Amino acid sequence: MLALITVAVPVMAYLQNVGLDFGQDLAGWLDTVNRLSALVGTSLLLIHMLLTSRVPWLESIIGLDRLTASHKKLGKPVLYLFLVHFLTSVMAYAVADGTGLIATFFGLIGHYPELALALASLALMMIVVLSSIRAARKKLSYEAWYLIHLTSYIAVIAAIPHQFVLGSEFLASPWLGAYFAALYFFVLFNLLWFRAAQPLLRSLIMGQKVESVTPEANRTTSIMIGGRGLQRLNAKAGQFFMLRILTKRQWWRPHPFSVSASPNSSIRFTVGNRGDDTSELQNLKPGTRVLLEGPYGIFSENQRVNRKVTLLAAGIGIAPVRALAESMAAEPGDITVIYRVTDTSDAALLEEVKQICRIRQHTLELPTGPRASDANFLPSPNDDEKGMPESERLLALAPDIKSSDIYVCGPVSWTASVLSALNNLGVPKGNIHVEEFAW
Repeated sequence: MLALITVAVPVMAYLQNVGLDFGQDLAGWLDTVNRLSALVGTSLLLIHMLLTSRVPWLESIIGLDRLTASHKKLGKPVLYLFLVHFLTSVMAYAVADGTGLIATFFGLIGHYPELALALASLALMMIVVLSSIRAARKKLSYEAWYLIHLTSYIAVIAAIPHQFVLGSEFLASPWLGAYFAALYFFVLFNLLWFRAAQPLLRSLIMGQKVESVTPEANRTTSIMIGGRGLQRLNAKAGQFFMLRILTKRQWWRPHPFSVSASPNSSIRFTVGNRGDDTSELQNLKPGTRVLLEGPYGIFSENQRVNRKVTLLAAGIGIAPVRALAESMAAEPGDITVIYRVTDTSDAALLEEVKQICRIRQHTLELPTGPRASDANFLPSPNDDEKGMPESERLLALAPDIKSSDIYVCGPVSWTASVLSALNNLGVPKGNIHVEEFAW
């Protein structure tokens, strides 16, 4: 509703100024499209930025998964609106002045330096959107992707001058300029407070630092974070933090990690070595200062609606699942843990998971072996399972799965195949909770 109001206000202001008579000639129509695309695009851009500001009040209303999904969906439409705005503005001036498009373009840039900044802003936005395409993300390291996305803030700032200096609506309606200025300030405040100032103050007050670093199986490392009163962060098993290591090389970029043990006076992360910046995290020294943003996410027991629970994990996705298995309220037999491993001799946190399941009397299943293909999440079937659909093999591992809450965390393609099997079993979507194991 707030998003609709944010978009509707400038559109109504435009209609109030010009009425329903948009002009009878081509220049008039081009100018109308130009101005409306600018107003709607700017409104959606501010909403787009707010969706990832990680503000607790917004996450509690909508949920981080929906916020992230909406942010991803808005990226391309916002870019398309600004491309339309750019093209129609040049075309409108060219038609009105009777000049060519190229001459008009260079004439506008030469006379108005604010437009040169706006053009640079558009170019940066295109780079950010292109870097978010799945094919591009596969080729980019997290650090490169993060650095590119930092430029989105530069893009927004670069576009502001031409809006207030040349924007027809802002010049005709000072209150509309004040409205957008207030929106910019509101979004900026949320970004600066919740993503920078508040985490920094917490880090200083709590003295957040690395307590211990413990090597684990499968090229993973458990990092224990300590400090004064960390329990006041109210973190829950299954949630994640943005962990920022305050060293000369790493301070500028945070990494998202799920807690791998039930959080209390200390918070533990188990980090896989992917060969990128995470390799440096394997060699952290105790006492290193850190900054925690969060906790975030709804991959927690708060989403649970059934007595029975099935926890499915693969790879480093075992981290939040291990924490849930440790902390969830359950009677013996209520929880089934399915930990998909390639080799039980080299599986992260496996001994801890075994111990938790033994003490709490959870059912533990360890499907072991390589995947047959990306379309399969279980290992190649044995003689008794040949010809059996994966959904039926899953049902054999967890007979109560259709009436369970199901938590899934693992690599993207693995998770997709799990969700396909659950869909084939007819499991209600409201019972399925997924932690996206990707950035």
